[in-house]
Amino acid sequence: MFQPGLSWRDAKKRAEILHEIRNFFYQKGVVEVDTPMLSQGTVTDKYLEAFETQSRANSSNQVYYLQTSPEFALKRLLASGYQDIYQLGKAFRDEEQGRYHNPEFTMLEWYRLGFDHFSLMDEVSQLLTLTLNCEPADTISYQQLFINELDLDPLTADVCELKLALSDNGILGDWIANETDRDILLQVLFSECLEEKIGQIRPCTVYHFPSSQASLAKVSADNSLVAERFEVYFKGIELANGFHELTNAKEQRRRFEQDNEYRLQMGKTKKPIDERFISALAHGLPPCSGVALGIDRLIMLALELHSIDQSMCFTVDRA
Repeated sequence: MFQPGLSWRDAKKRAEILHEIRNFFYQKGVVEVDTPMLSQGTVTDKYLEAFETQSRANSSNQVYYLQTSPEFALKRLLASGYQDIYQLGKAFRDEEQGRYHNPEFTMLEWYRLGFDHFSLMDEVSQLLTLTLNCEPADTISYQQLFINELDLDPLTADVCELKLALSDNGILGDWIANETDRDILLQVLFSECLEEKIGQIRPCTVYHFPSSQASLAKVSADNSLVAERFEVYFKGIELANGFHELTNAKEQRRRFEQDNEYRLQMGKTKKPIDERFISALAHGLPPCSGVALGIDRLIMLALELHSIDQSMCFTVDRA
């Protein structure tokens, strides 16, 4: 068990791809920054869990969280006057290990001032074309994808219609009969029925997710039912998640508080709101879009590897 999952040959190829990524941003004038992995605040997302630890550096026994993404810190930099920036480094999520998952992983996240989500979608496609030697990404709205593949409008369908679609596609279980959360039903339909059908020949960018899944994205001014958010898929793998960023501090706090209410309903603990992040939004986050991309998954695709443990030196079971 002392040996790495990543071969020496592939380690050199991985290094070449990381060099390509850094050169891609250097040519565009996007500056690499380095933010802390430990933070006093963390995400409130009901589907994410952060590792936590306590500091003995002083008598306060301050709790710190390993970052699930550098997002909050990067936006604090933008609110402080930084321009286009990116970070390429480690992130952590307290979740099960699997073919596409490891609790510690490498994330690329970048922000572009003045970009909307469509402009950033184009730039993600450029980066994937470079690193994966693939064709430019297809694009389709979340709504149109459901209509095309399932003959179902995900923005207006009620719980009964969603359950019927699950049943029609062979997804059964007692939990379905008791589930009343539309977003959970939509996410299962998406992951089980749609992900495998998109992005098989070239990457596919799905945009305008339901506003109830807005997270940190703006709700569309043209259609309040959708958020200006996108995800990128290729060969059954989710590669990137991007937003036209929400800049309203009051709305962001409302969403965080709502997240914590959901967490309590699910039997989970509330998470502390990152007040420094809220202060940065209140001070003024410039109009921008940002995206996070999983590097280990990108390496899997670039080197045609079977699982994520072959794209990194040591997964958690070998750490």
